[in-house]
Amino acid sequence: MSTPSVPLPFRLSRGRSRMRSRTVALPRPELALLLVLAAVLDLWALSTNGFANDYYSAAVRSMSTSWHAFLYGSFDASGVMTVDKPPLALWVEALSVRVFGFSSWSLLVPQALMGIATVALAYDLTRRRFGRAAGFAAGLALATTPITVAISRHNNPDALLVLCVTAALWFVVRGLEDGRSRWIILSGVCVGLGFEAKMGAALLVVPAIVAAWLWVAPRGRRTALRQLAAGGAAMTAVGLAWPLLVTLTPASNRPWIAGTSDNSIWSLILGYNGFGRLLGQSGGPGGAAGGPGGPGGGGGGGGNIFFGGTTGPLRLLNTALGGQDGWLLGLALVAGVAVVVASRLRRGDARTGWIIAVGGTFLVTAVAFSTAQGIFHPYYVSQLAPFTAALVGAGAWQLTRSGRAVRVLGPLAIAGGVAAELVVLHENPGQLTWLPAVLIGGGILAAVALAGSTAARVRAAAVSVAFAVLLLAPATWAVQTLGHPTNGTFPAGGPQSAGMDGPGGRGGPGGPGGNGPGGGRFGQGGGRFAPGGGGFPPGAGAAPGAPPAGAPPQGAAGGFGRRGGGGMFGGNSQALTQAVSYAQQHGGGTVAVSSQTSAAGQLIASGADVAGIGGFSGRESQVTVTWLANAIDAGHIRWVLTDGGSGGMAQDGRVGSSAVMAAVAKVCTPVSSVTGLYDCSNSAAALRALGT
Repeated sequence: MSTPSVPLPFRLSRGRSRMRSRTVALPRPELALLLVLAAVLDLWALSTNGFANDYYSAAVRSMSTSWHAFLYGSFDASGVMTVDKPPLALWVEALSVRVFGFSSWSLLVPQALMGIATVALAYDLTRRRFGRAAGFAAGLALATTPITVAISRHNNPDALLVLCVTAALWFVVRGLEDGRSRWIILSGVCVGLGFEAKMGAALLVVPAIVAAWLWVAPRGRRTALRQLAAGGAAMTAVGLAWPLLVTLTPASNRPWIAGTSDNSIWSLILGYNGFGRLLGQSGGPGGAAGGPGGPGGGGGGGGNIFFGGTTGPLRLLNTALGGQDGWLLGLALVAGVAVVVASRLRRGDARTGWIIAVGGTFLVTAVAFSTAQGIFHPYYVSQLAPFTAALVGAGAWQLTRSGRAVRVLGPLAIAGGVAAELVVLHENPGQLTWLPAVLIGGGILAAVALAGSTAARVRAAAVSVAFAVLLLAPATWAVQTLGHPTNGTFPAGGPQSAGMDGPGGRGGPGGPGGNGPGGGRFGQGGGRFAPGGGGFPPGAGAAPGAPPAGAPPQGAAGGFGRRGGGGMFGGNSQALTQAVSYAQQHGGGTVAVSSQTSAAGQLIASGADVAGIGGFSGRESQVTVTWLANAIDAGHIRWVLTDGGSGGMAQDGRVGSSAVMAAVAKVCTPVSSVTGLYDCSNSAAALRALGT
């Protein structure tokens, strides 16, 4: 069989790739510098973050003690309920904990290494097509993106997701050089791994990958279709491996799937972690006035509990998102246009496939994030950061070229970059007040130089000055991230008050000994989430005039899920501590509470046998009374602590475990010495009868 002919541009590209492979082992000082910078930003004083997100840290501790819990991603060692995400990212952390012991470092160092690896990939993704200087600019832009630093110092699954989707783009760009099938298959594997880290979010890269491969089609369109089918098969096989395992396991032999009302992994994929994020879902953005705080706690916050802000074309520059990854969006957007204009999307131009893949992923992700109507947290924009950085690096090279179009687009790119940063600064009053004058002055000088000169050195100097000026703000915020703990459920880069503001409602008054009114900015005013303060986030307040559900009693530790087991979404930490102690002294067994977040502190502090049966906040998982009866019969649950309820969540129609808790109060045996604790060891039959 004859070898299919390969167009000349791709034969030349293949030759260049062979030359690159011979020199790749040579030291690249700019890459080494980037890796050192990323390592410092991601690892410096990492232990100050403690256990970061207690929810995931508690699950990791459980998974590190039981292979059954490990395999199914169970939040608790007893295998009662999973976390609300697939377990790949937690597997990495749990394996680290098994080797090095349970500590802040064993949890967070793998995350930091993922962040460093992503910077290296962003460098090489850009270098392969635009040279080492462009790669350095891309790597530097990513390393100093505030949310990149924050998420690399945190244990949310996003660090692994970002690494996987960036690797997927790297493999595609590599494959466009020689058209070999293995690259698109490896790209599919990476997307599948990203799916196993955070489900549907990983699929945002797929449209641009398909478009780039079909458009360039290095070995012809028919071959491209076959290759894409192979890549899609690899993506499907890897991405659905764990969901199929869960599906094929009888429900009685595995944990309940958190975030669902029917115990189905497909409901989690398509609903809570799928279309619900884009189209809206219960518990999504919405405001309500906050209620007053309980004794020792801050007032309930008002407004948007999910902090993403109003949807629309400027959402990525708003108070919540702009400081995290919005600084360079204007420059990236016009820089991408410059590459499109220069390449004219010709198949023979090596830049074409790159800009379709990288620029297309940037656009798809930006549009999805700007319009998402479901649960949306500021740290989600970490997924956009590598592609923003790559476009900035490519633009930095493209704008140094000569030509009429570039002489027009160069000043526009700088103007777009300055305008975006001024909007972000406007949305964050009091931050970097010295910067606007520097931005405007430096931007004007660089724009004039690009518009009026064709000399390569002058244009390179102008672009360098503009890039340096535009990098001042994100780099400053990136460094400021190291000045305070980046922990809790919602990590954010920059100063401590950054990244947590949504459309605020009216906050409630602070309780005795607590903070003042909540509402508005997360981390300021009375809705403060600080250790020992019982504040609730914006949107989490109860109805006016009523204390937030689950507010800690006087003298109890509340706050942000730190030691003691109270936490962000309610739960009486003192009662839970007493319940665990009582259970240990009276035959042991798992203590079930409504909220997994409420159970997290006890799991982290002592590895106590505690399980949350209402999902993350106590409202996401609608378990049944019959299911609880079966869990009691199987020995997975003995005790139920009904105190804490919905954990202070605004009323949104979700009922979570409330029906189960009501049934427990009717038929189980109350423990007189611990308020709200019931012994259900002999109540399975009565519960089952009540459930039917």
